[in-house]
Amino acid sequence: MRSPHNSITMHSLLFVSKILLAVVWCAPPRCEPGDELLGRCQVPQEEKAECTDLMLGYCNDLPYSKTRFPNLVGHKTRQETEMGAEYLLLSVVHSLLQGECTPDIRLLGCSVLAPPCQDNRVRKPCRSTCEAVQQSCAHTFENIEMAWPYFLDCDRFFAGEEEGCFDPLEILKAQQEIALASISPDEPATIIQFTYHSNAQMFNILKRTAAKCSHISRTYSIGRSVEGKDLLVIEFSDNPGQHDILEPEVKYVANMHGNEVLGRQLLIYLAQYLCSEYLLGNERIQTLINSTRIHLLPSMNPDGYELAAAEVEDSNDPENQEGPVHNGWITGRANAQSIDLNRNFPDLTSIVYSRHRNRRYRTDHIPIPDSYWFGKVAPETYAVMKWARSIPFVQSASLHGGELVISYPYDLSRHPYEEKIFSPTPDEQMFKQMARTYADAHASMADNNTERCGASFINKGGIVNGAQWYSFAGGMSDFNYLHTNCFEITVELGCDKFPAEEELYVEWKRNKESLLSFMESVHRGVKGVVRDGDGNGIKGARISVKGIQHDIKTAENGDYWRLLNPGIHIITASAPGYTKVIKKVRLPVKMQHAGRVDFVLTKLPQEPDMEDFRFPPGDTYDRFDPYNMFERYTVAELGEEGEERQEKPWWWNYFTQSGISAPTWLLRNL
Repeated sequence: MRSPHNSITMHSLLFVSKILLAVVWCAPPRCEPGDELLGRCQVPQEEKAECTDLMLGYCNDLPYSKTRFPNLVGHKTRQETEMGAEYLLLSVVHSLLQGECTPDIRLLGCSVLAPPCQDNRVRKPCRSTCEAVQQSCAHTFENIEMAWPYFLDCDRFFAGEEEGCFDPLEILKAQQEIALASISPDEPATIIQFTYHSNAQMFNILKRTAAKCSHISRTYSIGRSVEGKDLLVIEFSDNPGQHDILEPEVKYVANMHGNEVLGRQLLIYLAQYLCSEYLLGNERIQTLINSTRIHLLPSMNPDGYELAAAEVEDSNDPENQEGPVHNGWITGRANAQSIDLNRNFPDLTSIVYSRHRNRRYRTDHIPIPDSYWFGKVAPETYAVMKWARSIPFVQSASLHGGELVISYPYDLSRHPYEEKIFSPTPDEQMFKQMARTYADAHASMADNNTERCGASFINKGGIVNGAQWYSFAGGMSDFNYLHTNCFEITVELGCDKFPAEEELYVEWKRNKESLLSFMESVHRGVKGVVRDGDGNGIKGARISVKGIQHDIKTAENGDYWRLLNPGIHIITASAPGYTKVIKKVRLPVKMQHAGRVDFVLTKLPQEPDMEDFRFPPGDTYDRFDPYNMFERYTVAELGEEGEERQEKPWWWNYFTQSGISAPTWLLRNL
């Protein structure tokens, strides 16, 4: 039996415990090590915190002179802020981002680390300013594989206008407006910096251009190089990221050989030009982008470019007694595996030649032989092949250097023992017209100056059949023509593969009209939609032209584009299980747009068709990398325990060598 004294004592203990539990429950959560730095817990404000002079060297150009500690991320003193990774990042951000988006990032970060203080009260920077900077500058951090800094989280450390926020970029914006107002109206509307760009600078420009024209442009990667660099494409379209029915797709590919660099620079300039001129209301550019989906791949071989650029840089070193030298014809040409990418595609041309006696055998959409995948396939080649198969490209040009001429398929000689023999495709006349379009618009490619680069092609008007010039197998242009719908020419831009920087503006002027005219020329021939009786598009239907033994196929929604020269053509649409429909069309000489020719096919009972027996069993177009052989060259490096190694990015040393706590919040994918 319990005594009254014990009962009272027990009740007292329970009462005290409940009070303590309530106190503990209501207390703010305890900050774990590192949480305060990451902003994961609220740091209580000191009771008598007062405004103090802003004495941070990298933040001395803010539009105020007083701040207060603790700051918005919990640093309690100026010394603690100066010793933090956040402030160190702001001090080196200009070097890390190579000048991109600075001082915007620095001023934005300073407004968090040292917010303005008045009457002992702190004002937060505006959320709208943060969001605008993040939208235009996030790509600069992505380019160096750095996460967006946690203390620039627009929702956590910034406020809305209704909360009385301030704009840390107000003075900077005013200065920029004054600078823009001072530009003479006689100066060029589109301002381009005609200099060479490193890979990082190229990525920055492409992504910043896409952000500037986000309603008509985007960037996307088709894969990575041997050394892990993105093969970055910038796209222009009135509906970026989507294939619009009946809108043709055109592409430019440059820097396939890493030491042939002029094409790379021209495409960087072209991207900036298209964006700026569209925004300025240039009707020609607006019409082009609104009616065409354009894809630019400035560098197919970024690894090789770095080798070539390093050689040129070394040759211009004042300590080099030999002085500047012409860039070699070999250094940087191949990729990092020493593979010449323009010899690495499947040799489908030899297949055509070996079966040419069979008149019914196709010269289009030839499957990739399984044996190809047992060779060494470069990741850059693999990426471009997948790209070419995934988008219904109509027309393409590959930009090279070393001569001044346009070459067109076939690039492999029809006779195995003749290296310079005329080897035309069934679309010889169409390819000649494509080549003429670029050459005739060029400032000097088709002139009669016998002293200039490319003079040996004067009698041909600056164009030549590839195999008649010199023969090689495994080229990208032949692959495009024989495996996809795409017609591709090769543009040799000049004899100097790595011209001096002062020549870049001159070369831009020589090639700008050609680049634009070639893209516009995709709107010729015929286009249309092949549908069934219910109005549904038929994917994979064949479009045949009488007299041209080369068909093209309809895209996902049944639409097609068939490049044709002016004249009278007999066109047939067919698909397994449907009737064939034949139409006669006349294309006038001065036709400005592709003619519209639609087809409606009637469903028939499924019966075997001789067309289905042209290929050996199992030799199908859809067998792409059937044995997953490419994985042999893309397996990640593994550690001792079999785990994938996570190497730190190059900029990590900026922080680890300073003795501060490692900022893991800057690492991506953690």
